[in-house]
Amino acid sequence: MNSDIRGHGSPYDRGAADSYYGRLYAPHYWPDGTYVGFPVYYADMSTAQVKEYYTGYNDNEDMGNFKDWGDE
Repeated sequence: MNSDIRGHGSPYDRGAADSYYGRLYAPHYWPDGTYVGFPVYYADMSTAQVKEYYTGYNDNEDMGNFKDWGDE
């Protein structure tokens, strides 16, 4: 299990990634690292994990760090 609260696959990491790629809020995380094992979705997340997801999403929104899709 990924013990780093903001490491690869964590709720924070996944929130930041969803924002970066322009995706809507969809709280989830990967306990063993992104795309390793099975994801955990909102219904099975703790309140603290959901909050961490939203923190990651909103931190990235505040930084304005978004994927350049090259369409401008």
